[in-house]
Order: sequence, then structure tokens, then C-alpha cells
Amino acid sequence: MRFEVLILGNSSATPMYDRHPTSQVINFNEQLFLVDCGEGTQMQLTRYGIKSNKINHIFISHLHGDHYLGLVGLLSSMHLIGRKSDLHLYGPKGLDEILAVQFKYSETILRYDLIFHETSAEEPQVIFENRSIKVSTFPLTHRIACTGFRFDEGPRSRHLLVEEIEKAKIPVAYYQLLKNGVDYVREDGQVFKADAFTLPAPLSRSYVYCSDTVRTANYLPYIQHATLIYHESTFLHEMVDRAKETFHTTALEAGEIAKEVHASKLLLGHYSARYKDLQPLLVEAQSIFPDTMLSQEGKWFSV
Repeated sequence: MRFEVLILGNSSATPMYDRHPTSQVINFNEQLFLVDCGEGTQMQLTRYGIKSNKINHIFISHLHGDHYLGLVGLLSSMHLIGRKSDLHLYGPKGLDEILAVQFKYSETILRYDLIFHETSAEEPQVIFENRSIKVSTFPLTHRIACTGFRFDEGPRSRHLLVEEIEKAKIPVAYYQLLKNGVDYVREDGQVFKADAFTLPAPLSRSYVYCSDTVRTANYLPYIQHATLIYHESTFLHEMVDRAKETFHTTALEAGEIAKEVHASKLLLGHYSARYKDLQPLLVEAQSIFPDTMLSQEGKWFSV
């Protein structure tokens, strides 16, 4: 089952020629989720072949411009191309008011229902859940109210041992039950244990998005054992004092956090525009946590 992240933008507050403000798409089994929507996001969606009308859920971490100023343009374009289906928007208090003012003075009445869900920067919340995935928020520590997002895959199915199943002449109609761990009982009362005809289900995967935050221990309980963590790494550690002043994190700190929470992989992003060469950021994080990657715009990363 597909579980991937496409980086649309990985720059911090100031966009660069080849780096855009923060935004990314999560593809979970062809369900598309947009996380943050910095300036130029809709152009990046077009550039990388993502149809905006396939996005039904948008998550905004906080109200600094590099994380949401592309939103009204994207919502307007969805309206112009004839979107009819509901769109769910999750974000901090005030985001709905900002959009209402923009649409009021442009005299725009959306053709679709925009359903706003206010998030809390004070306590964790489950904000979306279906049979296959759960999305929750957790508080981060930034200059203004800010949340991170965690995407948890639901329980995965066991793998069938097809040859053994065929030998036992178990009807195809029962295959899904076996995958779900349910024993098959034949009409004569013979029991075929699911454990004997399947392999254990793979571990469920999780993706964590930590946008703007200073390093604290407060959010670590919510990101434990993540398969992949995207963590802001605005500065090299030589600028740790500046990071603290601006409520950001260094690449070294991101590596330390990934190690402390027992993550499988770390993805760096939200780079300061002062860094044209990003390799030093990677080297710094890898000195603590070797399974670290640099986020790259236009690249998919597997969870």
C-alpha cells in the first residue's frame, strides 16, 4: 500500500529561486493530503502532476505566511476549475476569518463547501480518522500557536500463504478473513487456524510532520517510534542561539530528536535561505542520526 510524501517546498520564510515555501503532499493509498500551503503551492502541484481536485484534506500548521499564503489562491483555483466536492481544512483559530475576508472583498462564493476544523495548539487531538489512517495534532513551541501532524496507518493485513491455502482447499471467499486473523471453520467442524495459513502483518507505518519549533521535550511523547519524521532544520548548530531566538531548530538538534524518539528515518527541511549548499546540514544531522535525508522539491519519499 502506497504511503509517500512529495515535497513541494522546503524553504523557510524567504523563498529562493530554486526553493519554495513549505508545502507537501502525502499520498496514502491514493488518498491525497496537503500539509501547509506556502506561496506558490498551486504552481508546484501543477509542476509535479498533482491534481488539486483530488485533495480533500488540507492541514495548516500555523499562521506565518510561508506556511499558508498560497492557500487562498489554491482554494480560488479549485473554485474556478469547477470543484463540487467538500474540502476539509484543518488549522489554527483565525484562519477561517482570514479566508472569509479575502473571499468577501473579492466577491467570491465558492462552488464547493469548505469545512473548517479548528486545531488546538494546547493539547493533542485526533482530527481525522477512517478505516485506514488516523491524523492527529500535537503542540509545538514557536512564536505563535503552532501544531505538528502525525499520520498513523491503520492495522495492516496478514500475508496469505497461497500454496498452503490451496492445498487445504479453503474457499477464496474466506481469504480476507484469514488476512484479518480469523480462523476458517469447515462445515464438518474442522478448524483451519489463520496463523497456519498466513504470515504476520507488517508493522503499521507512521509519518510525523514537525514544522516550526524550538527544541523542547514537550512534543517528544507524540512522535515516538515514527517511521519517518520530517523535522525543520532551519540552521546549522553554530547558529543555535539564533535558532532559539527565532524558535527554530538546528540540523544537529533534529538528528538528536530523531534518535531520542527511536524514529526509523529523518527528513530535513525548512532550510534558511542563507544556505545555498545544504550538505553541511545533512552531515551535521547524520553525525547523530545516520538515517537522515535532505528533503528535495519534486521528490517522493517513502514512509
